[in-house]
Amino acid sequence: MKKISVLIAHYNNGRFFEDCYLSLIQQTYQNWEAIIVDDASTDNSLEFIKSIIKDDTRFRLFINDENKGCGFTKGKCVEYATGDICGFLDPDDALFPQALEKSVEKFTDGSVVATYSKMLMCDDNLLPQNVYSGTKQIYNDPYFFNCPLQVAHFFTFRKEIYCKTQGINPDLKRAVDQDLYLKVLEFGQAVYIDEVLYKYRLHSAGISQQNTKQSAKESFAYVIYEAMKRRGIKEINNRKVPENYTNPQEIHDLINYQVGFFYRLERKLRVFFRHSDLFIFSCFIEFSGANAFNFDLV
Repeated sequence: MKKISVLIAHYNNGRFFEDCYLSLIQQTYQNWEAIIVDDASTDNSLEFIKSIIKDDTRFRLFINDENKGCGFTKGKCVEYATGDICGFLDPDDALFPQALEKSVEKFTDGSVVATYSKMLMCDDNLLPQNVYSGTKQIYNDPYFFNCPLQVAHFFTFRKEIYCKTQGINPDLKRAVDQDLYLKVLEFGQAVYIDEVLYKYRLHSAGISQQNTKQSAKESFAYVIYEAMKRRGIKEINNRKVPENYTNPQEIHDLINYQVGFFYRLERKLRVFFRHSDLFIFSCFIEFSGANAFNFDLV
């Protein structure tokens, strides 16, 4: 029975932590631990968290000596984890009761390195608003950069695979999850669980809500550029990848074709025909003109 480590990178979110805690102790899957790393909170969060978890040995609390930021803290979460499988849960969010069970059961196939599912967007009181519509079944290849966003919460991954990567960039303040996704998915396939397993709280104090769209876009561009370099991509869609990262818009322009109709159609067809006759698929792609995209992986 595989053990799953639920990773919680925390900073000044004590007032929401009880919902997070309750969602864990109500899980149908029992072989789990919760790793909480506090990034030197400045409010009373630590006292509140300690009062909730009390003597429950499934919860392990660690504290950074000083505020280090999201990338460093999430990296520490993985470092402290002892489970076979890991998954991040933000302290102001919550899981549905079967989230761990449905995620862990997908790892019976050794080729699967990760899973992801749908998330429910909630208000400040964790009341449902709508299901995030961007999450989709992906076709994972060297040119998948999760832009536009298709892979999101609840994302779980094999720790042994994570250890083969460069790890989460400790200097990142934003786009940390994207950095994790792209690195893990370079080692295999992810299973898409077409169910809502995660409750995402929208509130003014949330880290992701505080960031401006421009700063988030810049961080994501840097993460994508680093992925291109790791994968040895020197040219994409007949355009050269710059030797050095200087302009985030330059990176977004490189992959802008991926929002086009024909590219998205090709991705959908590749997913659909993944286990079908490759000859039929090749003929269909050629006939549709989708092979006009020229990708060179050097």
